[in-house]
Amino acid sequence: MAGAAPAQAFGGRPSADWGVQVGDVTGESGLVWVRSDRPARMVVETSATESFRRPRRFAGPLLGPDTDFTGTTRLRGLEPGQRIHYRVTLVDPDDHRRTGRPVTGTFRTPSARRSDGVRFVWSGDLAGQGWGINPEVGGYRAFDEMRRLDPDFFLFSGDTIYADGPLTETVALPDGRIWRNVTTEEKAKVAETLAEYRGNFRYNLADENLRRFNAQVPAIVQWDDHEVTNNWYPGELLEDDRYTEKSVDVLAARARRAFSEYFPIPSLRPGAREGRVHRVVRRGPLLDVFVLDMRTFRDRNSPNRQAENAQGILGREQLDWLKRELLRSRAVWKVIAADMPIGLVVPDGETDFEAIANGDPGAPLGRELQIAELLRFVKRRRITGTVWLTADVHYTSAQHYRPELAAFGDFAPFWEFVTGPINAGSFPANALDGTFGPDRVFVKAPTASNVSPAEGYQFFGEVAIDGDSGELTARLREVGGGVLFSQTLRPGLVGQ
Repeated sequence: MAGAAPAQAFGGRPSADWGVQVGDVTGESGLVWVRSDRPARMVVETSATESFRRPRRFAGPLLGPDTDFTGTTRLRGLEPGQRIHYRVTLVDPDDHRRTGRPVTGTFRTPSARRSDGVRFVWSGDLAGQGWGINPEVGGYRAFDEMRRLDPDFFLFSGDTIYADGPLTETVALPDGRIWRNVTTEEKAKVAETLAEYRGNFRYNLADENLRRFNAQVPAIVQWDDHEVTNNWYPGELLEDDRYTEKSVDVLAARARRAFSEYFPIPSLRPGAREGRVHRVVRRGPLLDVFVLDMRTFRDRNSPNRQAENAQGILGREQLDWLKRELLRSRAVWKVIAADMPIGLVVPDGETDFEAIANGDPGAPLGRELQIAELLRFVKRRRITGTVWLTADVHYTSAQHYRPELAAFGDFAPFWEFVTGPINAGSFPANALDGTFGPDRVFVKAPTASNVSPAEGYQFFGEVAIDGDSGELTARLREVGGGVLFSQTLRPGLVGQ
């Protein structure tokens, strides 16, 4: 199914075999996504009851080849704190009497009452390093486990596909077992064409666990590097022999289009400002989620030790936007969803660096200058309740950033929680950079590189905000293994 081309014949009825998704839900609105197997008109109905008594109807777009038969419909006029049932019907554009079987889903809108609390999960890194959908181990098991927790939403922290990671039918494991991947034509090589990028996103939807999860849990999605290619930055020219297209800018444009087609993301819909992944999703009085884009506006990867670096990893415009939005937020907690960690050293080759840290524990240099500016702003403007969540490094850890341990101390203490992968190779823990004084309070990581999901080390995180006390509890979880670490934070503190 995942690699099949949409049917061009007009016989039969349109089908939505890839399921439904909901994204960026607020108290008043949300986005519903679907893909058809042929040209069709998308129609969404919502109801307060599963029986769909007195449904509201939302006319959606015409789904055709221009968007790979995908489409998104905005739901407006929703009420806070409600369970919404929805169904998507695909209608033959030439005969409205011919409709496909409705596909149903459900989600909760954020409550306007603080007392109701908030609970969500987050992770990243799906189908990487050669480890795809393996039916023999239950497919993408993490999504079934997260769904059973019944969270309010899922924060997908980047590396939602591995466009640069081809899959083979079998992989030999160190103990002699065989890992067996579901394979498709588009996953047989690195993605370069728009069709190949689309096929990478479609591949993941072949997993039943993910489709069931999508129908129950709305998402907030961001991207990182593997939606395009490993460690990419604007203007890069690849030296990878697997690619015939060497311009990363060309590849990124194709990947961005496929990304916007396969996730319900408001800022990337047709007519929206190009490249605008960063945004704020307001989840009621307890929580605002600030989604960062650490790819589109970054400078080139380098030794990262410039004494001046206005562009940094966010770009000036995005940094100024983030400062403004943090300042105007009235939420108790301000989760900063970063697609890369702050104080973990992530190299790119022998001399360059991929993330923020540069391996020098001294004063801020390179991309660290932008983070120093942001942390100083949070302290001096007395912005309370900031917590950083990320994935990217393929293990799980908790860092407490403390000024008394730092070379740069002009900030308030804060926490950064790292988790992932969901279904990808796991790797040893990265070194820490002392510039911002990270104290690694917890870590679980393998000692070998590219440990398969069959051996464990697959992680996600859970955040629960108590409606009465306002306390935020972050839990790091292992798939199949329960809670590994838990940290409760008090509200009303600058930084956190």
